Amino acid sequence: MKIRIATRTSPLALLQTNQVISLIESAEPSSVCEIIPIESEGDLTEAPLHLIGGKGLFVSKLEAALSNGDADIAVHSLKDVPALLDPKFSIAATLSREDPSDAILLKDGITFNDLGKNSRIGTSGPRRKSQMLAMHPDLDIIPVRGNIQTRINKIVSENLDGLIVAKAALNRLKIHYPNMHIFSENQMLPAAAQGAIGIEVHVSQIQSGILEMLNMINCQKTFTATKIERDIVAALEGSCLSPISALVTAQDSRLHLQVRVSNQDGSTIIEKEITFLPAQELETVSQFKIELLAEGAQELIQT
Repeated sequence: MKIRIATRTSPLALLQTNQVISLIESAEPSSVCEIIPIESEGDLTEAPLHLIGGKGLFVSKLEAALSNGDADIAVHSLKDVPALLDPKFSIAATLSREDPSDAILLKDGITFNDLGKNSRIGTSGPRRKSQMLAMHPDLDIIPVRGNIQTRINKIVSENLDGLIVAKAALNRLKIHYPNMHIFSENQMLPAAAQGAIGIEVHVSQIQSGILEMLNMINCQKTFTATKIERDIVAALEGSCLSPISALVTAQDSRLHLQVRVSNQDGSTIIEKEITFLPAQELETVSQFKIELLAEGAQELIQT
């Protein structure tokens, strides 16, 4: 069975795609995988996402390859996939999740506790920006985009005191930065699906044999957690502009859901969490979303 895999061309995207290929070949040794490299619109510019079309720019060309029959599956960093997908597409599988935490890479000679008024912090994400400002309202947040090495280089080139990145990206690329603070969940709750690799398909064009194979490599624990997290973002009609955090973790035989939403400057925050049995997921999460909306979470993220 031949499987054509659409992917972005960054080092991290190609590494993640090769992880998928390794699992496919282990599950189905007769499979022949072909990488279809695609430069996404989001990779062709360093402009802030909210000015150029949002996270959909990272996936639109890959989805076009699925629609046109040029690829069978597409591999994504799942946090970069909009929570509200076109019904033609579906996340068919996820790999086992990496560390979902955020980390801040610090300039030589300073610690996280040294950050304060006018410290220059690089991040282009409203979620990270709002949570940093909630901790330190007088920080100077500097928009920074590009692949992870490009962003790290800007610590020096743009005289940053700190740069916020996903710990999962550092782990996967084996980047050992010497001066780093890893945020606790209390300090900075991750984005929905952060640390997860998702495999997207066109629901009407995917072959049944490929779907069966994807089911073999799917990590059900990650699939369930990220689906719930993305459902929260979708319920709030969140976008790349939205300071929304959602994380599902396992606690013995139960699932624990934490959500944090805020306004853009982090001065107002709504936090909710709940623990429930997997069998109660549908009812519990549905009620949880109703309560978030009733508390004004959707309006808050737009201010």
